[in-house]
Amino acid sequence: MDYLSLIRQPIEAELAQFSNLFEESLSHTDGLLSDTLSHIRKRGGKRMRPILTLLIAKHLGGVNDITQHAAVGLELLHTASLVHDDVVDESSERRGQPSVNASFNNKVAVLVGDYILSTALLYVSLTGHTEIIKNLAELGRILSSGELLQMNNFKDNGISEEVYYQVISKKTASLFATCAKNGAMSAGASAEEVEAAYRFGHSVGMIFQIRDDIFDYFDSKEIGKPTGNDMAEGKLTLPIIYALKKRNYESMFNLARKVKNGTINADEIAVLVDFAKADGGIEYAEKKMEELSIEAHSYIDFHVKQPEIRDALEKYLEFVALRKL
Repeated sequence: MDYLSLIRQPIEAELAQFSNLFEESLSHTDGLLSDTLSHIRKRGGKRMRPILTLLIAKHLGGVNDITQHAAVGLELLHTASLVHDDVVDESSERRGQPSVNASFNNKVAVLVGDYILSTALLYVSLTGHTEIIKNLAELGRILSSGELLQMNNFKDNGISEEVYYQVISKKTASLFATCAKNGAMSAGASAEEVEAAYRFGHSVGMIFQIRDDIFDYFDSKEIGKPTGNDMAEGKLTLPIIYALKKRNYESMFNLARKVKNGTINADEIAVLVDFAKADGGIEYAEKKMEELSIEAHSYIDFHVKQPEIRDALEKYLEFVALRKL
């Protein structure tokens, strides 16, 4: 099934307008800046976040210029955060292509990330909508605090499922939630409709990140990162957290602590990956996604009446939960 085509169908014209505006926002004539922005544009992406903004807006009244500028502003903020994250994580790849810091250097990456962040503020200001501008500013704070929470969690010997949810709520779910919230606000929705859209987006974002974390336990060239990459970067995700709590093996906890203090090697990571898979970690994570999917489906069932938007959001939710990359 071609999920993406079905998801985009009700907003094809609006998404084309967004794409043109977004490409324009990442264009410049200066040499080094032009080269770097061109490098970033080539990464493309499925545009899942702006698609959510456009679908929610269309469902609640229609896509307009406020919607488009809000969607571009948020996607630019997301793009800037990825450029900065790659510097922080010392990542050499992003979506299977060399990262900005690897292709150029850390200084260029930080400065270009700052440029894109400023461009995000410029575009969201064009909405003239105080609350949407406030949402973007607050999102920037949440993303940064999520990164710091994750870094602090590396140093802490504790291994907590609750902290894991806090991190992915801040680092991923907040993005999807704000996309949905801004889409609703741009269409002139009521406070109740805005809150319901926000909760839907948050559930979608949590599912998205849990699925992304499951990828780390399997080898796939499509995903663009090696098995156990998260652990190599010091991150313990839901499948291994569950397995550790279930079995309480001191030897495995010792390896998990090595993940957090950055001293683990590839063979030890392989042991933890096998342990998580053998002791139900993947199934547990998938169960959590199912629970969140039920919450998200309730929004579609009770709030979305237009058949084409309803179908697109259902396919969107299925794609996020079942995607292979």
